[in-house]
Amino acid sequence: MEVTLLGTGAPAGLPRPGCSCAACACAVGEDARAATALLVDGTLLLDLTPGAAFAAARAGRSLGGVRQVLLSHPHDGPAVEVPAGLPQPARVPDGRELALLTGHRVRAVAMDAGGTGYAVTGPEGQRLLYLPPGGAPAGLENGSADSYDMVLLDVVGRPDALARLRAVGSVGPATDVLAVHLDDDLPPGAELRRRLATAGARAVPDGTTLTVGVYEDVPDVPRRTLVLGGARSGKSVEAERRLESFPDVLYVATGGIRGGDTEWAARVALHRERRPGSWRTTETCDLVPLLAQDGPALLVDCLSLWLTDAMDSVGAWDDTEWASGGEKALRERARELTDAVRATRRTVVAVSNEVGSGIVPATASGRRYRDELGRLNAAFAGECEQVVLVVAGQAVVLR
Repeated sequence: MEVTLLGTGAPAGLPRPGCSCAACACAVGEDARAATALLVDGTLLLDLTPGAAFAAARAGRSLGGVRQVLLSHPHDGPAVEVPAGLPQPARVPDGRELALLTGHRVRAVAMDAGGTGYAVTGPEGQRLLYLPPGGAPAGLENGSADSYDMVLLDVVGRPDALARLRAVGSVGPATDVLAVHLDDDLPPGAELRRRLATAGARAVPDGTTLTVGVYEDVPDVPRRTLVLGGARSGKSVEAERRLESFPDVLYVATGGIRGGDTEWAARVALHRERRPGSWRTTETCDLVPLLAQDGPALLVDCLSLWLTDAMDSVGAWDDTEWASGGEKALRERARELTDAVRATRRTVVAVSNEVGSGIVPATASGRRYRDELGRLNAAFAGECEQVVLVVAGQAVVLR
C-alpha cells in the first residue's frame, strides 16, 4: 500500500496567509506545507483540500483513479471545488466500515474532539491510521488491535493522542509515526525534526510517497536524557515535552513541600498544571531505588535540589564536617546515583541547573555547591544518550 502526502500542513497551510510570525517566515521550500491530504494507492483520497489536483501532479500522481473521497476534519471546511471526475466527498459514520472494490477496507474511528479518524487496511493487509487535526481516538481499549504499520496524526498539537495509541499497543516500536497538520507552533526545519524525534516521529515534505509496512529509519527516543539550563530558561518545559507522548510517566519532584513558602507553592502549582493528567507524581530525593526498579518513564526535576538535599545530609555546608568526611560522603552519594543511571532500564529525563557560567558565589559554601553541581552534571551527562542545554527557551543538543 502506497501513500502520497499531497499536503502535510494545518488546514490554513504553512506559512499561514498574512501571518508574520518567525515560523511562517521560515516556512519556505520543503518546509512550506499545504493542508494535509493523503492519496492511498491512487484510489482513496483522505481529505479534499484546495489545489489537490495540482499537488498530485507535482508529486507525479493523478487523481483520475480515485474512487472514494473521505473527509476527516470536524467541519466540512471552506467550499472546495471538486475536480472533474472525482466522486463527491463523504464521511463514514463512527465505527462503520467501508469496503472498496479495490480491496481496501476503511473503518471510521471516533474522536474525542470532533472529526473522524480513518483506519485503512490495504489489499495485502498493511494498516495505517489517519487522524484529523487536534483530535485523539476515543474509547481505546488495551489490546484492542495490533500495531499499525503507519500512523499519521497531529503530533505537535496532540502528543497525548500518540501516548494513548502507545498505551493500547496500536503504536509499537516498528510503527512509522508521521507528523501531519503541521502549523506555526514551532520553527520548521531542524527544530521541528528535533522535537518530533523526541516523540519517535518524523515529518516528510509535501509530495512524498511512502510504502506502508516497509521499514523506515524511525527516530529512536533517547532512553536517558539530561536537560540543563539556567533559571527560567525553559528547561523544565523542554523535559516535560519530551515525555508528552509516553503513555505513563512518573514525575519525581525532588524539591518537596516547603510549608509557608507561598512563592515555592506557586512554582509547584505551575508545574502541576502543565503535566498531563495521566502522569503520577512522587516527592522524594531517594532516586537510586527508583532507577533500579522497572516501571514507566521517569522525569526527575531536578538534580540541583537533589544535590542540596545530599549536601544537607552530609553536612557539606560546614567546613569542618566537609573536611572530616563530608566531601567523601557526598562524592559517594553522587557515584551511587550515576551508577544507578548507568544500570537503569527505565526511560529517564532529568533536569538540572547550569550554574557554572554565572557570577562566582560570594561565599565558600556557595562556591562549593556550584563546583559540586558542575561535577554532578558532568558525571550524570556521561551516562546519558542525549544532553540538551536550554537557553532562552531554545534547546541546543550537546550530544
